[in-house]
Amino acid sequence: MKLLTDEQHAQLLANGRQQDPVRGTAGEIDFRPVVKLFTPDGACTWLLTELDPEEPDIAFGLCDLGMGTPELGSVRLSELAAVRGRLGLPVERDLFFEADKGLSAYARAALAAGRIVT
Repeated sequence: MKLLTDEQHAQLLANGRQQDPVRGTAGEIDFRPVVKLFTPDGACTWLLTELDPEEPDIAFGLCDLGMGTPELGSVRLSELAAVRGRLGLPVERDLFFEADKGLSAYARAALAAGRIVT
């Protein structure tokens, strides 16, 4: 399975282009996550909102490596494609995930719970 559909890739890239000029300012955009990736045989989860327009292998979102400390940050898609869970299964895309709030709300809930809650 591809990590991203063509439509998700295009949306993540569009979000990155829109965010780029306002990143780090009060005008930063709180996008809804476009995709949820996870390890089916582990505790890792990623909610991604955008791709870096200058380097589209780098995604931004809420990252949870299953150690009780989810955080906002960047991750390389090529590295996620190489990740394997405890039983050797690759990262998968949650086919049924639909974001219902902005990334900051998911981040607040994740910090409170010690894991991403969707």
